[in-house]
Formats: sequence, structure tokens, C-alpha cells
Amino acid sequence: MLNILRNGPPTDLPGLLIVHGLFGSARNWGAIAKRMADDRRVISVDMRNHGDSPWHDSHGYDDLAHDLAQVITAEGAPMDVLGHSMGGKAAMMLALTQPELVNRLLVADIAPVAYGHSQTHLIDAMRKLDLTALKSRADADAALGKDIADRGVRAFLLQSLDLRAARPRWRLNLDVLEREMPRITGWPDDVTGSFPRPALFLSGANSDYVLPEHRSAIKALFPAAKFAKLPDAGHWLHAEAPRPFEATARMWFD
Repeated sequence: MLNILRNGPPTDLPGLLIVHGLFGSARNWGAIAKRMADDRRVISVDMRNHGDSPWHDSHGYDDLAHDLAQVITAEGAPMDVLGHSMGGKAAMMLALTQPELVNRLLVADIAPVAYGHSQTHLIDAMRKLDLTALKSRADADAALGKDIADRGVRAFLLQSLDLRAARPRWRLNLDVLEREMPRITGWPDDVTGSFPRPALFLSGANSDYVLPEHRSAIKALFPAAKFAKLPDAGHWLHAEAPRPFEATARMWFD
């Protein structure tokens, strides 16, 4: 079972499951999860090969959807599901393969398509760090800055660096994530079926992950899909515009 962070008691409203993206963790969503737990139970998960969840040799979307299904089944009732990027694809796969487990769906800045980019350069940069020589997170940020210029990306990645462990380590299975990168950035060709219930595809206005030409692929699988954009936000829209993101999610799930 995936590692879970819980916020709020169960209420009459459906529980909300939050699914992070590549290199993320449940803790990345802590502030939003706590605020949205004022009227419902909110569960955030570490996906396999991330955070404190078990490591596995396989990291396909069928695997990730199976993991999420286990979590929802253990909760005993269908849940609303919010997924970002890789987590959005996992949430889509869950909704398509086991729609009875998903009430309403919010997919943040991703489409059910294959992307041509790769994130292996970030894995290369993380691997290059001499973890035993680091004395502080500031040291790690400075070292990582030699290969990653974007301060926000460095800060995001460093949330998965455990410097308090007996042997400092990344809370990421870098070997498997690198090997499975084509499956992570891709989308299975044999996906069939459709999810008939409400699905919101929320993207950042400054992001190019969800393009107009993707809408036909989305509508084929999610016929009830709605679309919205957050102004002045890119791919990490929940971090760049947390309050507007939260407000939109609340309106959607309420």
C-alpha cells in the first residue's frame, strides 16, 4: 500500500485523493490538502518509487492506477480524485479502468497523450550530487545549481532529499524512474473505454502541456470533460498559483 498522509475527519462529502506528479510527494501538497480538509477527509499519497512508498521495478500507468485503486478500496467508498502531471495520468487511468471508484475528477496540466520531452536530465543532476559531502540544504541547492538553473525546480527536487538519514539519500527510485521514463512521458496506445462522470482539465495559461489539439483525445475518453486555465501559471500551477488553484478545485468538487 502507498504511504498516505491524512487531513480532516470523514464527513458527508466524498473524500478527496490527491496524486502528485513526477519527483513529487504527498508533502508537496500539504498546505492545499490541509486547507481543503476543512469540510472533508483529504488523503495525499506518495506514489510508488517516490517518498516513503515502496519501490517497484515497474512504473507504468496500469501499475499506478492499481496502487490508487487499492487506496480507495481500503477507504471503502468512491472518492473525488485530483492528479497533477504524472499523477493526473494515473488518475485518468484509474477513472477509465475502474470508474466505479472515482466520483469527480480534476486533472491538473496534463493530457492523455504521449509527450516528446524527457526529465532524465534532472535525474542526471540529482545523481551527480555527492550526498556525503553535503552539510545543509543550502549546500545541496548550490551544488544542484551547477546543472539546474531554475531555482523553483531545484527547490521542488530538494523536497525529496533526505539529509537527516544515517546515509543521506533521495526519496526517489532514480534507477527505475530513468528506465521507465518513456512510459511516464508516454500514454498507452491500447486504452479503451470512457469515464462518463464530470472531469475538469485545469491547466496553466503559460503551460504547453494541454494544447487545443489534445481536446479531441480528451473528449474521446472523457465525454463530460470541462476545460479551464489559471492565468499567470505554468505547469506547476498548484505551486505557482496555490490560492486560485485551491479556489477552482473547491468549486469543482463542491
